[in-house]
Amino acid sequence: MTGRIPKRKPSREELIRLVGAFRETGDPGLQETLVRAYTPLVETLARKFVRGRISYEDVFQVGMLGLLASLRRFDPALGRTFESFAVPTIVGEIKRYIRDKTWSVHVPRRIKELSPKIKRIADELTARLQRSPQIAEIAEALGISEEDVLETLEMGRSYYSLSIDSELESDSDGNAVSLLDMVGVEEEGYDRIDRQLMLDRALHALDQREQAIIHLTFFRNLSQKQAGDLLGMSQMHVSRLQRRALGKLRAALQADNPTS
Repeated sequence: MTGRIPKRKPSREELIRLVGAFRETGDPGLQETLVRAYTPLVETLARKFVRGRISYEDVFQVGMLGLLASLRRFDPALGRTFESFAVPTIVGEIKRYIRDKTWSVHVPRRIKELSPKIKRIADELTARLQRSPQIAEIAEALGISEEDVLETLEMGRSYYSLSIDSELESDSDGNAVSLLDMVGVEEEGYDRIDRQLMLDRALHALDQREQAIIHLTFFRNLSQKQAGDLLGMSQMHVSRLQRRALGKLRAALQADNPTS
């Protein structure tokens, strides 16, 4: 049998024969024919599991992987139809994806498996009791401990992480506050203030002439000659006093911050 794709949709009997032939030959053409034929089945199953932030495209792709696995593993000798074998396989792949891939943080597998069971039982008990069930009632219905229920409910909050743009509350002016607004950032201004305070303390180690030279040459960016003209001294004298002043500042800064 060739892998040529029929122009018309294969009948149910033809699909049964094609599945058997593909299992024996692994013909890529047969696989493409079968994938096209059973894609609507995968689409139908995928739509049943789309909720919240779960993407239909992602679930559909996982379902297609389940379909391919079904085509490779199906054994007609077991007396089952292909659909009865493929549906649980596809659904199993989708559920595994949702369980393992959509949690925002890593949690134990038993928690992932308990979470939907607890939700189902809680819904059933709520409908039956006409009130929210207690932890003990959920635990008894599932045959597990109350600690397991509490742990699962607590860790279930990690199913999704919040976007940093998520609105949390409003400020006093009624403006929405996002998570990003509450995240601290490194403020360079504090470092500048610390350096300025250290420098101010170090400058007290200089006499008035040395402070004047440092101010004129480093804060006002005057040359040594210009500073000397203003102070009535030679450039050489200014240079000597500047070197001495810088030495004092260096010693004072090191004493103020020994780890630097």
